[in-house]
Amino acid sequence: MSSRVPERKAANANDGRVRRGARNRAYIMDAIFELVREGVPLPTAEQVAQRAGVGTRTVFRHYDDMESLFVEMQSRLEGEVRPLLEGPAIEGPIEERVRQLVARRARIFERIAPFRRSANVQRIRSPLFQEGDAELDRELRVQLREVLAAEIPSLDEDAREALEMATSFEAWDRLRNAQRLGRERAQRVIEGAILAMLRSK
Repeated sequence: MSSRVPERKAANANDGRVRRGARNRAYIMDAIFELVREGVPLPTAEQVAQRAGVGTRTVFRHYDDMESLFVEMQSRLEGEVRPLLEGPAIEGPIEERVRQLVARRARIFERIAPFRRSANVQRIRSPLFQEGDAELDRELRVQLREVLAAEIPSLDEDAREALEMATSFEAWDRLRNAQRLGRERAQRVIEGAILAMLRSK
C-alpha cells in the first residue's frame, strides 16, 4: 500500500493542476466578456489578466494569442444568443409578426452590440470574425423570410434589400447610438419602417 502513496499524491497534484487550469481559463473568459461588455472593444492581454486575477503568462498558457481568445469569446456569445434566435414560432397578423420579429431582434442586438463592435475593430485583421458575423446575419435573413413569407414574394428585389437593411444590426445600432433613441422607440421606428415597406408594395 505504501508504495502507492507517491502515485496517489502525484495523481492528486495533477488533478489539482487541471482544476486550477480550468478555473483560470474560465476567469480569463469571464474577464474578456466583462471588458468588452463594458465598452473596451479590444482589451489587451494585460487588461484581461488584471481583470481575471492571473498573470499575463497564464493568459498565453491557455491561448496561443489574443485572436484565439477573441474567437472563443465569439463562440461563447453565439451559444448564449442562439436561444434568443430560436424562440417560439412567430405567428399572427402582419402587425403582430412584425412586432414580435423586431422585439426578438432587439433582444439579440442589445446582447451582441458591444461584441459586434469589438469584432468590427478586428474584422480587417481576422477572417474568423467575418465568418462569425456572416453566419448570424444568414440566420437572421432566414428568420426574416420565414416570418414574412407571405409578404416578401410580392416585393421587388430592391425592396427586399431595403427590408433586410432596416432589420439589420447596423440599423439598430445607429438608432440606439448615433441617433440616441431609447430601446422602445427604436423598436417602434423599425416596426414602422417594415410596415411602410410592406404596405407600399
